[in-house]
Amino acid sequence: MRIDEILQSKRTLSFEVFPPKREDADAEKIFATVKELAALSPDFISVTYGAGGSEAGRTAEVAAYIERLGIPALAHITGGTSSSEKVDALADELLRHGVQNVLALRGDKPEEGTLAFGKDFPHATDLMRRLSPRGFTLGAACYPEGHTECESLYADLCYMKLKEECGAKFFITQLFYDNAYYYRLVHEARKIGVRSPILPGVMPLVSAKNIPRIKNMCGAALPLDFRNMLEIYSSRPAVMRELGLNYAVYQITDLIAKGAPGVHLYVMNNVSVAREIFARLRNIIHEFF
Repeated sequence: MRIDEILQSKRTLSFEVFPPKREDADAEKIFATVKELAALSPDFISVTYGAGGSEAGRTAEVAAYIERLGIPALAHITGGTSSSEKVDALADELLRHGVQNVLALRGDKPEEGTLAFGKDFPHATDLMRRLSPRGFTLGAACYPEGHTECESLYADLCYMKLKEECGAKFFITQLFYDNAYYYRLVHEARKIGVRSPILPGVMPLVSAKNIPRIKNMCGAALPLDFRNMLEIYSSRPAVMRELGLNYAVYQITDLIAKGAPGVHLYVMNNVSVAREIFARLRNIIHEFF
């Protein structure tokens, strides 16, 4: 089923997983993870695409498995380090497996000198123009705190509007920990004419080792109260996990109360985190999703 059609009728709860990093790795582990996540009845499950397309074949394999479980798959395609030929081959494979939804991304630039970048698809919109005639329902990324490479939030919003004009039917945000940034993004996006649903992306911060990686990856700001608690509890793994789960539940509860069209959970293949979030939000999910 097409995700834009689902969003027309209800709020969505979705998860994101990543495929094995090696083409020769056994897929049974990720299949087991997906099957356990499917038991929570998400509206869709997204599957990422590796740097340079290194996981591209596994993306299609995992997306096909998700579809076989009766859940819509959202396959990521990253254009920045992919050739037109590789994108066309992946699109063909996805269509053969009945995958209708694609998240079209430029992707992060690799370290200088490691890979050619942006030869065929310098921007996500170039990739979207390539994929749109294939009949996919296209989603796109957006950035509550602005993209790190954009000179201003307004410039980033203009790119968001262009993505919609190139076929984006919904957006999923980069992770964030201060909901005010999401509300600002939605408000400003609507002002410049973006009409597609904007799904907030939430990543429970359950381990102190993830803090530097998140800062390096997207520079997400940590609210002062949350940051103070992280500093106090970072050396206590069990407490850190509880803090991260509780804060994610607070974020989601607030987002739904203020009208978000759904929630996309970056669970990093961690089924226990997904289950915990689901259990703590059971009544909200029952009433509002």
